Parts: sequence; structure tokens; C-alpha cells
Amino acid sequence: MGLLDGKKLLVTGVLTEGSIAFHVARLAQEQGAEVVLTSFGRQMRLTQAIARRLPVEAPVVQLDVTSEDDLGALADAVRAHTDHLDGVVHSIGFAPQSVLGGNFLSAQWPDVATALEISAYSLKSLAVATQPLLVRGASIVGLTFDARYAWPVYDWMGVAKAAFEATARYLARDLGPQGVRVNLVSAGPIRTTAAKSIPGFEEIEGGWSDRSPLGWDMTDAEPTARAVAALLSDWFPATTGEIVHVDGGVHAMGL
Repeated sequence: MGLLDGKKLLVTGVLTEGSIAFHVARLAQEQGAEVVLTSFGRQMRLTQAIARRLPVEAPVVQLDVTSEDDLGALADAVRAHTDHLDGVVHSIGFAPQSVLGGNFLSAQWPDVATALEISAYSLKSLAVATQPLLVRGASIVGLTFDARYAWPVYDWMGVAKAAFEATARYLARDLGPQGVRVNLVSAGPIRTTAAKSIPGFEEIEGGWSDRSPLGWDMTDAEPTARAVAALLSDWFPATTGEIVHVDGGVHAMGL
């Protein structure tokens, strides 16, 4: 019997086999879950192709988190594949290059607003859009990058992650009475497509494995995926509003 046996999950953010979300979807299926993916626009064909590389090909439904139409239609789109959801994985983030890579002071509000809407507000949008399908005991899990610090080159994405983490706490407050848990996994740097798009990302990852008491492999998303799977399972029935660090222990070390 798998950790997620019989669970019905919606997973966002699967774009390549290197995506953390891909490893979450793969592991979830291996642990007995049924998985539905989301994608949109030009990314849709990529996600559909990657979906065929999962242990079981997963259906893909339309979702642009900035589209009110897509958000409004999401529950019905998911209902074409399952009548309820036991879990939702938020693995969505984007910031224009103009607000990253040392451009904190020069960044303009329209680009900052884009980063905040897609990378933070979308957690609330996704939770509300899937709320009609969420059963008591359901779990929403998001992926973050420790927003307590001002990281090199991360700039306004760091601010967006801080807003993301606060959003998770407020969702935990408001969805808790319905029996829905909301938690985050704070992963160390992993060389995903999204990470590689950050100018100067090597400044963040540099020396990470040296600072980690457990060591850190920036090419291995499996530890992060396992933490997400655990939070989606029934093994954390009284945990919500939490951030679980999967970073080799760097978050607990001093300089």
C-alpha cells in the first residue's frame, strides 16, 4: 500500500522532467495517487508530452492563474477526470528579468506586480478555484525558497516568496475549519528550468553543499518531492501553516 493510495491530486508546474513538480507527480503516482496536471498556452504541448513520461500518463487541464476564465472553469475541467481532490500542489512562479539579477532598486511596479500576482497571489487563486472539489482532510502544498533572507540576485522574487509564505498562513487560517491543510516546502537550490532563468543563479547555489551539514545535490529533486508527498498524505493530519525545509540543513546554520 502506497503513502498516497487512492488520493486524487492536482499538480501544477510540470514543464520538463527536471521540474520539481514532475518528480512530485511521478512519486505521487508511484505511491498510489491519481494525478491531474495543469498547463496553458505554448507550454501546454510540452506538459502533455512530459505527462506521457510519467508512470501513468496524466490528463492535462487548462490553467493560466492570471485568467479569471481559467480559474472559474478549473473545477469543471478537473471534474472531467475526478469528482474530488485530496490534494493540490502549487509549483508556479514567474518574474520578469527586469526585477531579478540585481535590479531591485530599478524595478518598475508593473513588472513587480506581475511577479507578485503569478508567484504569490496565485496560491490564493488556486485554492479558491479548487475549493469546491477539496474534501475534508485535503492538503494544499506549495514550493518556496526561504524568504527570511535577502538572497543575491533573487530581488523581487524574494519579496514575492515572502508574500507567498504569508498567503499560505492566511489560507491555513481560513481553510482550516473546512479540514483543509496548507503547508509549504522550502527547497534548497535545484537546477530547474526556472532556476536557470534567474540571472546570476550561481551566486545563490554557490557553496550551498559546503554549508549544508547533510550535503546538497542541486540536480536531485527527489528529497523535495518526498517532502511534498508526505505533506499530501494522511501522516500530517494536524499540521498546517507550516514551512518544511528541505535544504540539507542550511536554513539552521549560521555564517
